[in-house]
Amino acid sequence: MGQARFFIIIATLMLLVGCSAVPITKPDRGNLPPVLSQDELLKPYTKIGRIQITREVYFQDYHHDPNLQEWGLRALREEAYKMGADAIIFPEVTSKKNTIILFPAFPATEYRAAGVAIKFK
Repeated sequence: MGQARFFIIIATLMLLVGCSAVPITKPDRGNLPPVLSQDELLKPYTKIGRIQITREVYFQDYHHDPNLQEWGLRALREEAYKMGADAIIFPEVTSKKNTIILFPAFPATEYRAAGVAIKFK
């Protein structure tokens, strides 16, 4: 009886620990690469790659900041940081409204952020 009870307690604790949330670490906002215009490019650089982030929102999106430009630039900077880029050039942030035709029809919005990640020589 004592061993069975001990086993049940251990199994319950293992299940609870397995279901616990693990915090997601985000890049330090102070070290994210900047978004530069063509006038600010003073050094030679190489293109690492093109970054494109797409987010689809159905109905309302209360989780994210409603300022589309801020969201797009922050998302581009975080992805460029993951790639090891020094900066981002040619940023584009757009949105497109769609209507999903089901019964009943509901609104959807597609947000896109794109840019080119660069590394200085």
